[in-house]
Amino acid sequence: MTEITDTTEVPEPGGSSDSRKKPRRGGKRAKKGAMARLALFYRQIIAELRKVVWPTRQQLSTYTTVVIVFVAIIIGFVTVIDYGFTQAVKYVFG
Repeated sequence: MTEITDTTEVPEPGGSSDSRKKPRRGGKRAKKGAMARLALFYRQIIAELRKVVWPTRQQLSTYTTVVIVFVAIIIGFVTVIDYGFTQAVKYVFG
């Protein structure tokens, strides 16, 4: 959440240069201490985590099984390719 501040100074018609408003710097965050900002950060994290749709136990076990099977297939594929390259190098270089 970024705050946009206006840094341009526009003199009021007929007013003196002292009556101009100075731009605000830092916004609301500059007034808070480090601990207050940290507490706000953690409150925002918790609020976002409450919005997450968590998978059920069955969905989680299904996803885990799919990942493990996929990794096993890729390991087998890489093993076959590695064995083929090993045999090719033995054939070429003796």
